[in-house]
Amino acid sequence: MDRPPVTPARPSWRKPAGILLILLLIAVWAVAVVTVAEALPTLAWPLKALFFVAAGLAWILPLKPLLRWMESGRWRE
Repeated sequence: MDRPPVTPARPSWRKPAGILLILLLIAVWAVAVVTVAEALPTLAWPLKALFFVAAGLAWILPLKPLLRWMESGRWRE
């Protein structure tokens, strides 16, 4: 039985570009969070801790479409 010739896989440029965008997102997000945290009035430590927990989780939200784009080339399903 003859098999069709195997063509070598071509790596996508989207993955390295996506990794750079993720690193840029993290850097911009960190600067924004620190800037906002310094501008907040002096809060009790539980409120400030809640702010940092929320900010620490919120940067993940833009990653889903970015990761989808890295895999499929489309922003939306």
